Amino acid sequence: MKKILFIEDESTLQKTFGEILKPEGYEVIPALDGEIGLRLAKNKKPDLILLDLILPKVNGFEVLKKLKAEVETKDIPVIVLTNLEGIGDIDKAIELGATTYLVKADYSLEEVVEKIKKALGE
Repeated sequence: MKKILFIEDESTLQKTFGEILKPEGYEVIPALDGEIGLRLAKNKKPDLILLDLILPKVNGFEVLKKLKAEVETKDIPVIVLTNLEGIGDIDKAIELGATTYLVKADYSLEEVVEKIKKALGE
């Protein structure tokens, strides 16, 4: 079973994604802030990370920067899933190493699942 670390501060969204991804054969590991997310990325070695940018404690850009700087986590694909739509934010996230950048309002849950599968090469 592939593991997806979901770093997102909205617990309802965490729960919804867990319910959708579990039947697809994924284990979702929730992290409600950037600090916990970084720790879990190292300890749990997920196959993919879904990352919000607006997070308590450590923001998503910092999380991404730190993930890509660490040997244990630099190769994990990161899909940014956020409400930030600015072209500067998108460029910055891609520059920092995000695999894909998705604006929450523009994608249905099913489309996000498809992007996850694609990023995992399925």
